[in-house]
Amino acid sequence: MAAVALALALGASGCGSGGVAKDATVTAYADAPLCAGAQRELDNESGRAGSVRVRLVCLKSARDGTRLDLATVGANARRATEDSASVGYIEVPSRPSFSRPILESAGVAWISSGSGAAGMARLLHAIRDADSGSLRESVRQSLDGTG
Repeated sequence: MAAVALALALGASGCGSGGVAKDATVTAYADAPLCAGAQRELDNESGRAGSVRVRLVCLKSARDGTRLDLATVGANARRATEDSASVGYIEVPSRPSFSRPILESAGVAWISSGSGAAGMARLLHAIRDADSGSLRESVRQSLDGTG
């Protein structure tokens, strides 16, 4: 019963196909090294993109010194895809990106940026410019090809 109530509440928040409700809250995910800059940019915008509230989730670092832990990369990406309020994922540039296919298959916008502030600014801009349809899809399409 609680799961049904949660699903209805998230659907009413505006992240589904029905558009975005005023004062809806969406979630942005940021790679650990980018989190401080992303948070500063979000704070500069009072935690909002237009009438939409944006919550930032800082992810666990996938780097152990110079080694990349692919299990953590995958877990971080899956965490964002399992969140129905998720609209974007800001990641440190890497070749290749192991999280991008996971995110794209779920329709979550992927942003590759060397700066958390710049990545968050791009995401906030895309959210503000989103049409009245599905916010997640609109943001992803706005940022598609710019990563």
